[in-house]
Amino acid sequence: MQTWKDYQEKNKDRFLDELLELLRIPSISAKKEHKDDLLKCAEAVKDRLLKAGADKVEIYPTDGHPVVVGQKIVDPSKPTVLVYGHYDVQPADPLELWNSGPFEPVIKDGKIFARGSCDDKGQFYMHVKALETMINTNSMVTNIKFIIEGEEEVGSPNLGKFVSQNKELLKADVILISDTAMISLDTPSIDIGVRGLSYIEVEVTGPNRDLHSGVYGGAVANPITILAQMIASCHDENNHVTIPGFYEGVVESTEVERKLMAEAPYDEEEYKKDLGVKKLWGEKGYTTNERTGIRPTLELNGIWGGYQGEGAKTVLPSKATAKISARLVPNQSSERMTKLLLDHFKSIAPASVTVNAFEHHGGEPYMTPIDSKGYQAAAKAMETTFGKQPIPVRGGGSIPICALFEKELGVKIVFMGFGLDSDNLHSPNEKFDLANFYKGIETIPYFHKYFAEMV
Repeated sequence: MQTWKDYQEKNKDRFLDELLELLRIPSISAKKEHKDDLLKCAEAVKDRLLKAGADKVEIYPTDGHPVVVGQKIVDPSKPTVLVYGHYDVQPADPLELWNSGPFEPVIKDGKIFARGSCDDKGQFYMHVKALETMINTNSMVTNIKFIIEGEEEVGSPNLGKFVSQNKELLKADVILISDTAMISLDTPSIDIGVRGLSYIEVEVTGPNRDLHSGVYGGAVANPITILAQMIASCHDENNHVTIPGFYEGVVESTEVERKLMAEAPYDEEEYKKDLGVKKLWGEKGYTTNERTGIRPTLELNGIWGGYQGEGAKTVLPSKATAKISARLVPNQSSERMTKLLLDHFKSIAPASVTVNAFEHHGGEPYMTPIDSKGYQAAAKAMETTFGKQPIPVRGGGSIPICALFEKELGVKIVFMGFGLDSDNLHSPNEKFDLANFYKGIETIPYFHKYFAEMV
């Protein structure tokens, strides 16, 4: 509708300025010292929703960081869309690798560089501005509810309880999420699934104190060496995970699905160039897109121990620690996988060390049927604004709350992301293309239009 486009064009600079203000708030949920920043960000989200035209917005406390819930009800007889997003962000470390301050947004080459620019402040804010657009052009055809949380980046530990206790408040006909990626502006795509997650920490302890590596080296097991050996043993020469039971229950994708995935544009040389690597790595027998979408994986996310300061210190450390995650595919349970990983690392530890392993957080994999009305509305909306049909793809990331949303609220989820895999999510120099930000605001009203027509 031309009125949408005219309104968005007239206000695009303001839309951007408002997003930049949100990006300046260091709402890092993983660090306790940012508790006040999380509350400040929640207040800012509430303010933006009210100014966009929401009827009612409340900040609900949890045992962790608060949840923001807002709504615009135009007619109870019309379908209701529940928009989910999160205002918390990943830690910015390592800070020395950022080209600009992670919470001092910079626009360069048509991109917004800042922590949270794509994941997920920039993407959920598209929905806020789409709401404003529809209200101010008198074109609301659905009721819209928002649930914007502050703990997604730490596994949403308190959102499940909130959802189960507030089913009527969150009642909707579909859940719409923009916390995923698309192939490109030239090749739009829609994620039809996200992987689950199991995240653990393993601590290996050797001697009861740090030792002189000359006096004791060769006589006492080095926890770093042992931990490295334990981790290395988890993959074989074909990069297949060796942990017994790891692949139990995994449903192999059909040849039809693998053929559909292969239709997505992919240039391996460009992929390697973008990442700065000479050769790719992964499970033998699967393509890169398959490895990151339809296969479970085991990754080392962090490892430390011993002396890490300036200069040299010849020490045999007392402890070594690693953070390890598994990405899960349909039919894999995060609870089962977490127990499997914890038990495995304890069982393979040699007698020369002791192992303490514990869970951080997890989440279930989720799939969206492409014949659902929500998916069809999203596909038609993207076809309208992009001029071509979006390709259905499987996302490699995780959104822990998805399976619980469907279980508690009884409705399907639709992923309509406008970020790119190359947007440095969780990495230094996270970015979000201005063109993608504005294309999202342009496309979202069409989702509401088409969904209302289909229901």
